[in-house]
Amino acid sequence: MNALFDERRYLIPFKSRLLPQIFTDTLVIGAGVAGLRAALSAHAHGEVIVLGKAGPTGTSSAWAQGGVAVPIGPSDSPRSHARDTVNAGAGLCDASAVRLVVDGAAERIRELLDWGLQLDRGPDGALAFGTEAAHAHPRVLHANGDETGRELVRCLYDRVCRTDAIRFFDGCFAIDLLSASSEPGAPVLGALTHHARFGLQVIWARATILATGGASTMFRETTNPTGTTGDGLAMAFRAGAYVADMAFVQFHPTALYIAGAPRALISEAVRGEGAHLVDHDGTRFMLDADQRAELAPRDVVSRAIAGHLRAVRATHVFLDARHLRNFARRFPAITALLRSYELDPASDLIPIKPAAHYVIGGVHTDLAGRTNVPGLYAAGEVASIGLHGANRLASNSLLEGLVMGEVAGRAARESVLDDGPPTDLPPSPWTVSASATPPAIESRLRPSDRGELDIADVISSLRSALWRNAGVERSGVRLRDVADMIDFWARYTLDKVFNDPSAWQAQNLLLAGALLSRAAVWREESRGCHWREDTPEPCDVFRVHDLWRRGDAKPTIRAVDTADDV
Repeated sequence: MNALFDERRYLIPFKSRLLPQIFTDTLVIGAGVAGLRAALSAHAHGEVIVLGKAGPTGTSSAWAQGGVAVPIGPSDSPRSHARDTVNAGAGLCDASAVRLVVDGAAERIRELLDWGLQLDRGPDGALAFGTEAAHAHPRVLHANGDETGRELVRCLYDRVCRTDAIRFFDGCFAIDLLSASSEPGAPVLGALTHHARFGLQVIWARATILATGGASTMFRETTNPTGTTGDGLAMAFRAGAYVADMAFVQFHPTALYIAGAPRALISEAVRGEGAHLVDHDGTRFMLDADQRAELAPRDVVSRAIAGHLRAVRATHVFLDARHLRNFARRFPAITALLRSYELDPASDLIPIKPAAHYVIGGVHTDLAGRTNVPGLYAAGEVASIGLHGANRLASNSLLEGLVMGEVAGRAARESVLDDGPPTDLPPSPWTVSASATPPAIESRLRPSDRGELDIADVISSLRSALWRNAGVERSGVRLRDVADMIDFWARYTLDKVFNDPSAWQAQNLLLAGALLSRAAVWREESRGCHWREDTPEPCDVFRVHDLWRRGDAKPTIRAVDTADDV
């Protein structure tokens, strides 16, 4: 990886003492499910500021159609949910992380129901549980059919707005985390931010929680909102935090494929209700690809589609839902979307192809959301706790955000108060230290004067290159090629100083792409959603978590927690 990625501590030059100063106990960066739930937990021990660069509705959480997995239905159990999660994770799930999340599901969803969450119910008024791929029982709860994420965010945001100790800063972009020194792993003391109206500001915080989501917009084909640009991942890496398992990116098999239109997600629940995948000849090719057909795990379905497209030289296949009754009632948002393109799911085939959906790797944390950097926590998609292993089980992401958001907000108390972490959290492996008086932090950069740069073109090139070389199907040669490309683009992109969020996002995406390609080159096997044609089988040598930190030439290896009682 280009040395500039390791050398660049801050994206812009600044002197903290010359900027407007804001103080809080806990700073939460991110306004999705994990960030909002973390704020509601953290406010119990001090003031909280939540930063949302695109507001709650612009988050991946709000875009989530599928549902939230909760093992409280008839004949279901947390143990069954845990087994399904581990089976999907292809040998890399940490048993302790799986138990923590699935065991916390019932309490978190009941809490939300008390706060006014509106979930779909059956004729008898009981919660309606849906089935999705790789789940042994119906355990997926939905809201308004296909607007589960939007309803979760609405409920949490309403609660945040009615909590006096929480301030919400909308349209505020976090540029970098502030550290007590430039050494990797120095305590984090808040963030340097930019607001469209107020400009640069420093927010000092005793605890900082990253909940910024993933980085799937590094790929040309993605179901994510445009703001999902890996900002938290990049900020944490520059601050010296470990990132883990970055080779694993989940590709959703059914994204709407219409030229010029966003790759909107067609929910997993549509296949769960019985929709079929067919090609231009009407053939159900998944019947030959896997015995589970359309209900096989996402990586299996995505690879089957990619292979079939290559074999028949087509650009897309179709989802056939014409035989489903009450589609419009069950999936109102998807129906409205399709009709906006003059498609009627009752009579028309839905053109689809795979798209990048969820970054499984992320900032490495323990089971309290702590990173190796004192004062810095992470929760949700930006974090990696070992829950998803090598492939995420459908509808576990919103659940993780709810459970780990609450845990991280509670754990942040150890940085805010003097009496240490709550007694129901695991001991911290890191030494926590928060400065009572913020130091004067200064970043001096000497930007290059080598020509101007078309940032939009750099990002377009990055997204196309990653899709071709690090998408659903990979190989060592193509991965090394894209790693070299990113290093080349970094030479004339990271040596420049910009004053616009779109350019900072571009620099963050380059770093995210570099981390992904480096980890994928290192992982010489196929496992879960990481598939390489040159090493098509899993290898026990790589049944480990790979952790990378700024300045490291090779990864730190961590064993997988494989307790037998999951």
